[in-house]
Amino acid sequence: MTSEQNDPGRLQRGLRARHLNMIAIGGAIGTGLFVASGATISQAGPGGALLAYALIGAMVYFLMQSLGEMATYSPVVGSFGEYGTRYVSPSFGFAMGWNYWFNWAITVAAELVAAALVMAYWFPNTPSIVWSALFLAILFIINAISARTFGEGEFWFASIKVVTVLVFLVLGTLMIVGIMGQSPGTSNWTTGEAPFVNGGWGILSVFMVAGFSFQGTEMVGIAAGEAEDPDRTIPRAIRAVFWRILIFYIAAIAVIGFLIPYTDPSLLNPDGDIALSPFTLVFDRAGVAAAAAVMNAVILTSVLSAGTSGLYASTRMLYGLAKSGQAPRVFGTTTRRGIPMAALLATTFVGAASFLTSLIGDGGAYTWLVNASGLAGFITWVGIAWSHFKFRRAYVAQGNDPADLPFRASFFPIGPMLALFMTLVVIIGQNTEALLGQTNFTALASSYIGLPLFLALWLGHKLITRAPAVKALEADLTRRSDAD
Repeated sequence: MTSEQNDPGRLQRGLRARHLNMIAIGGAIGTGLFVASGATISQAGPGGALLAYALIGAMVYFLMQSLGEMATYSPVVGSFGEYGTRYVSPSFGFAMGWNYWFNWAITVAAELVAAALVMAYWFPNTPSIVWSALFLAILFIINAISARTFGEGEFWFASIKVVTVLVFLVLGTLMIVGIMGQSPGTSNWTTGEAPFVNGGWGILSVFMVAGFSFQGTEMVGIAAGEAEDPDRTIPRAIRAVFWRILIFYIAAIAVIGFLIPYTDPSLLNPDGDIALSPFTLVFDRAGVAAAAAVMNAVILTSVLSAGTSGLYASTRMLYGLAKSGQAPRVFGTTTRRGIPMAALLATTFVGAASFLTSLIGDGGAYTWLVNASGLAGFITWVGIAWSHFKFRRAYVAQGNDPADLPFRASFFPIGPMLALFMTLVVIIGQNTEALLGQTNFTALASSYIGLPLFLALWLGHKLITRAPAVKALEADLTRRSDAD
């Protein structure tokens, strides 16, 4: 173990390559795949769903390449918030950091609500607040021990999801080829309007859902600040994670498209009933005993995984903001084990308070909080692409050769610019009905509330500090990390 890992009072590099891989995989594979994937096929048909996920996958590939280049060069916990400050402007970095912290702090609250709903499947008479309090305590303890404890916890949580997907793919393939029951052949790809249903609008609607499904992959950037040997582990994680996630999603949707027709009403599943999950339906047809109960248990691990990762990511972002002078200094302190305890406690409190709003009145305040955080992940992706573009310009302007970078992003500058454009399309298309005047102002505001909040942070910081944009020749290209 290196001396920097033994030093107290700072972050410690306790995350290994396998931890980084599973942190990103765990962030991206969850209820979006296990439950919502059926609705995407119902809306766009199997071909439309596959195309939408492939396009989003290409966008995420470019974003991960951009993040990998910056995170390997400067593996700091503040990650894209810090990069925004150093390469774009202090105000942009400030807004990026607080936007991301808010996003995952609210997501922790959403996962507490989801955990209580999952447990109601087995214990319908137990008050939901009991389960939510218990799971919040578990999430806190996992994060409070050490970075490696978090990494191990996320590794095993994510492993359960990965194994579930792999078993699903194997059983589904056996059913498709007729080894387990009668093969449906390609009939579900040609029935009705299949393979493309509702034309371009169907693909666009799934495009939005697919974007949400892939959110969480950027956590590799946050974890980079505590990764062992970041020059080696971060590029490995960046290269491996994207392809694994894309294969899981594309293959799973293809299997569902073969086995369940898009006209099957169970695919819509507006209430998120686990018994109507396409995974449950396929497992049940394959003869898996208690398929719904098994998938409910998997969903629970997904919820805990997302909650643990969310608490970790938001805590580290708050720590990074404090270290850069953009949050109170107390949040930049750590325990002897390298845990930013003040930031962890503050984030846990905000998550708990946000959860309590779901129990007050009709839960309207909680709904607005969740909607406000909905765009935060996409805004983060915009920031990653733009920060990378500015980083590379500064790197070259200051006389450096991109060939010397420890990890070099593919397809620059087309990659980040294409990712930036596609992410903006996702942001604008959040509520196409509202944009076309087919719904009321409240629905419109609810869909886009996260955007004015981000702009308020950005412009507010700009007005107060008068901080100028960063010029290419003046950008801070010092290689450093929080553990050094």
